Amino acid sequence: MKIDILTLFPDMIESVIKESILGRAINQNLIEVNVINFRDYTENKHHKVDDYPYGGGAGMVLAPQPIFDAIDAIEMSNKTKVILTSPQGQTFNQDIATLLSKEEHLIILCGHYEGFDERIRTELVDLELSIGDYVLTGGELASLVIVDSVSRLIPNVLGKAESHQDDSFSTGLLEYPHYTRPSDFRGLTVPDVLLSGNHKRIEQWRLKESLRRTYKRRPDLLKNLTLNEQMVRMLREIRDEER
Repeated sequence: MKIDILTLFPDMIESVIKESILGRAINQNLIEVNVINFRDYTENKHHKVDDYPYGGGAGMVLAPQPIFDAIDAIEMSNKTKVILTSPQGQTFNQDIATLLSKEEHLIILCGHYEGFDERIRTELVDLELSIGDYVLTGGELASLVIVDSVSRLIPNVLGKAESHQDDSFSTGLLEYPHYTRPSDFRGLTVPDVLLSGNHKRIEQWRLKESLRRTYKRRPDLLKNLTLNEQMVRMLREIRDEER
């Protein structure tokens, strides 16, 4: 996958994508991330990329010219998807991340100031995304959240085990608890079932604990989940146990 990020603060992006799993995926050519400073494309002699809004009002608005020219300079295909980070966008979630991970080319525009000239939205953008109901000073953090979440779903980025398949939200449930050695730490012990070696019992325990965690922390997720007979029974047990 190729990802182009248009930003006024490239150092913010580059300092993150060099690290950890993202950095490794880039080094292994599993993903390609290009950071583009769209200020380089302004025709303004003072290198400005924003201006006052027509009609008055507080704040500055990103002008169309630098954005249009920056995108014109990118090699695109009819499969390229242009994303705008915006508090007005659709709330980003795991389902959207999964869909985007199947794309070949993403362009992400990082918002700033009071907003974008509306012609950027109407003429260039395929999808507006928000990472939550709050406002950031810029779209760089939002773009990094999107890139990180999408990249880890690309085959081999997390390794052959593809551990993301059991992540919270990937199954519709929050993830079950994890434990590691020692089995007894300061009197706090690991559940016996995880030490039993019985993989069927472990799988059932994990499913029930995923249901329990979702029931207690995000019961809204259960409304959209198709429950099989085993899950219905487990959920009934959990409700009785948690009373």
